[in-house]
Amino acid sequence: MGNRGMEDLVPLVSRLQRALRGARQSGSARVPQIAVVGGQSAGKSSVLESFVGRDFLPRGSGIVTRRPLILQLLSGDEEYGEFSHCKGKKFTDFDEVRDEIEAETQRLTGSNKGISAVPISLCIHSPHVLNLTLVDLPGITKVPIGDQPADIEYQVRDMILQVICKENCLILAVTPANTDLANSDALKLAKDVDPQGQRTIGVITKLDLMDEGTDARNILENRLLPLRRGYIGVVNRSQKDIEGKKDIKAALLAEKNFFASHPAYKHMAERTGTAYLQRVLNQQLTNHIRDSLPAIRSLLQSQLLQLNQEAHQYQQNPPEDAARRTAMLLRSVQRVAADFEKLIEGSRDEVDTVNLSGGARINKIFHERFPCELSKFKSDERKLRREITFAIRNTHGVRTGLFTPHMAFEAIVKKQISRLKGPCVEFVEAVSRELLATVYQCLSELGSYPKLQEETERIVITEIQEQEGRCRDQVLLLIDLQLAYVNTKHEDFIGFNNTQQCRLSNKKTVAGNHGVAPPSRLIVLRKGWLTISNMGLLKGGAKEFWFLLSAESLSWFRDEEEKEKKYMLPLDNLKLRDVEKSFMSSRYVFAVFNTELRNVYKDYRCLELTCDSQEELDSWKASLLQAGVHPDQAPPVDGGRAPATFGDPQVERQVETIRSLVDSYMSIVYKTFKDLMPKTVMHLMINGVKEFIGCELLARLYARGGAGGSALMDESPEQRRLREAVLRHHAALKEALAVVGSFSTSTCTTSLPPPVDSSWIRPPSPTRPVGRGHAPSPPRGPAHRAPPGVPRRIPPAVPNRK
Repeated sequence: MGNRGMEDLVPLVSRLQRALRGARQSGSARVPQIAVVGGQSAGKSSVLESFVGRDFLPRGSGIVTRRPLILQLLSGDEEYGEFSHCKGKKFTDFDEVRDEIEAETQRLTGSNKGISAVPISLCIHSPHVLNLTLVDLPGITKVPIGDQPADIEYQVRDMILQVICKENCLILAVTPANTDLANSDALKLAKDVDPQGQRTIGVITKLDLMDEGTDARNILENRLLPLRRGYIGVVNRSQKDIEGKKDIKAALLAEKNFFASHPAYKHMAERTGTAYLQRVLNQQLTNHIRDSLPAIRSLLQSQLLQLNQEAHQYQQNPPEDAARRTAMLLRSVQRVAADFEKLIEGSRDEVDTVNLSGGARINKIFHERFPCELSKFKSDERKLRREITFAIRNTHGVRTGLFTPHMAFEAIVKKQISRLKGPCVEFVEAVSRELLATVYQCLSELGSYPKLQEETERIVITEIQEQEGRCRDQVLLLIDLQLAYVNTKHEDFIGFNNTQQCRLSNKKTVAGNHGVAPPSRLIVLRKGWLTISNMGLLKGGAKEFWFLLSAESLSWFRDEEEKEKKYMLPLDNLKLRDVEKSFMSSRYVFAVFNTELRNVYKDYRCLELTCDSQEELDSWKASLLQAGVHPDQAPPVDGGRAPATFGDPQVERQVETIRSLVDSYMSIVYKTFKDLMPKTVMHLMINGVKEFIGCELLARLYARGGAGGSALMDESPEQRRLREAVLRHHAALKEALAVVGSFSTSTCTTSLPPPVDSSWIRPPSPTRPVGRGHAPSPPRGPAHRAPPGVPRRIPPAVPNRK
C-alpha cells in the first residue's frame, strides 16, 4: 500500500479543497492534484472507472468530456457520490451520477459540443478506492465534427495547459499501446510544461489490442522512449464488455490474469495493472502533498493576515446594532468633511498626478479663466469710438460743445461695467459646478450605504445652491455699487487734465493690460512644448519646439535645456486669435499675429500653435494675457468703414480723450473685480460649504434619519454580499489552517527517479511511418542518459504558472 502515514495527507487536501471552494477562493486550485491527459478514446474514462469500480462517466462518440471533472476518491465505509453544486445530496445510484454529470455539462456548454473551463467537482466515497484526487480533462482532438466549433483543438489545448502548467499538478499521460508512442499528444503536452519529467507519469492502455507478435515490454521497462517516472500498463474493458455490462471487478481480475499469463509481462505483473497504478498515484500524490504543505500554509497565512482587520471590523460592528449604525454614521460624515477639506486645500495623502481636481480647478477659474474672460470684453475699437461719438453729440444736443462732456464718459463707463454681469455670474456658476464635482467625489465612498449617500447628496447640493444664490446676489451688488458712483477721484485714474500725456506715454501699459501690472522683463511667465502647425510640407511640416514666454518676447528652442534658440518674437503689436480644431486632429490650436500686418516669423503672417489639452490651451492664453497679448475681436459690422465722427476735428479730439479716460477707469474696475471676485466666492461659497459639511451636516442627517440617523445606515446589497463573502472567506482560511496544522508531515517519502533523456518526444516525422501496434525504433545512445542542462528545443508558449 505504500507509506500509510503519507496517505493520511490525501484527505487533508480534500478538506482543504472543500473549505476553500466554499469561500470561492482561487487558491483552492493550488492544492496538489493529478490531471488525466490523453486523446479521444485513449481509455481515460476506463482508467478512472477502474479506480472507482463503478460505471459513472458519460460515454459516446467524439468529445464527451467537455468540462474538467475534479474527482476526489476517499476511502470510507459507505459508497456514494456527492457533487459540490448539490451539497447534502448523496448519489448512491451511479447511473444518476452519470446523468448529473451530463446535465451539469450541458447547463454551461449546451448541446453544440462546446467546452468550458469551469470544473465539475465530484467526491466519491467507497471502501474499494484509495485516496486520490484526479482531474479528468477533455480528450485531445484534431478535427471538429458535428456542431463543434472550428477552433475546438485550440480550446481543448488551452484548457489542458491551464491545468497542467501549474507546478503542483501531477500529469497522468494516457496513451494507447496500439498507437505510435513517439507521436503521443499527451506526452508532448506534458513535455512542454514539464521538460524534466518530474511531474509526468506515463500510462499505457489497450495492451490487449496490440497486433499479434508485438508487445510494449521495452516501453513498460522504461528502456525504450523513457520517462523519468516510467510507464504503467493497464488493460481496460473493451467496448463490447462495456455494452455487455461486464462487471469492473471481473474486468480487474481478467486484467490481473492477462499480465500474469502474458510471456512479455508476467515477470513484471506486480508492477502493472490498475491496482498498482492506484498505489503509485497515491504515493506520488501524497509525496507531492507533503512537499506542497509549507507553501499552502504560507499562502493561507498571508491571506488571513490581509483579511484579519477587515473581518474584525465586520465582526465587531454587526449591521443590526443601533449603536454601531450611529457610530458608523458619525465616522462617515467626518470622513466626508475631511476629504472635502483636503480636496479644496490640496492636502490629500494621495496626490493625483494625472488630472486637476478640487481646489486646483477652482484656482484655475480664479486666476486663468476669469481674467481671460474679462480680456474678451475689451470692446471693438471702431464700435467703441462710434458709441463715444454718438454719446458726445447726444449730450451736446442742439448746441456745439466746447468742452469734453462728463456725461458721455459716465454713460460709456456704465455700459462697459454692465457688461461684466455675464462673466461674473458665469464665474460663480463655474465655481459652483466644481464644488458639486468635489462633493460627488467625496460621496462616492458612501456607496455602501445608499440611503446615507442619497440623503447627504441632497442636503449638500441644496446648501451649495443656496450659497450660490447668495454669492450671485453679492456679485451683482458689487456691480451695482460700481454703477452707482463713478469715482473720477480715484488715485489710479488719469483724469481729464492728464489725458493726453498719459495716453501717449502709457498707452500700452494701461489700455493693454486691463489693470494688470506689467510683469518684469526678466520674469519668465511660462515654458512648455508647443507645435507650430502651419508650416508647409516643403519646409518640414509641423514641428515641436520648447517655447518660453517672458514679458517682452516669445522665444522657442529646439530642446528643453534652451541651448539652441530658434527664434525670438517681440510681443509688441501681437494679438491672440482662436483657431477651430481640425476634424482629423485631437490637438488644441491658437494663433498669434501682428496687428500691423507684419510677418511674425520669416514669411508667416501668423503662427498657429497646438497643444495637447484644453487646460494647457487655457494656461497659455492666460499667460499671454498677462504679458499684454490680448484676444482679437471679430471684424466690425460696417465692414471696416471709418468711425462716424462726421469729420468734426473737435469731436475727434473729444472722442480720443474719452477713449483714454474709459480705458483708465475700466482698468481700475477690472483690477478691482479680479481681486474681489475670488474673495467673495471664497468667503460666501467655498468656506460656507466647508463649514456646513463640517458642522451642520451631521445634525441634519440625525434629524432626517431618526433614532440617531440609524435608518440611513442600511447596507446596499453589494456591501452586504461583500461583508458576507469576507467573513466566509476568513472562516474558511482559519479552518484550512487548522486542518493543515492538525497533520504531521514528518513521515518519509520516496525519492525522485534519476533523470532520463526524453528528447525523443517530438513532432512525428512524415518520412518514417510506424506500423499500427509497433513501437518506434529506439533512440541511439544509452537509455538512461541524463538530459543536458539546456533543453534541446524551445517549448511552445504555455500559460503563466500560478
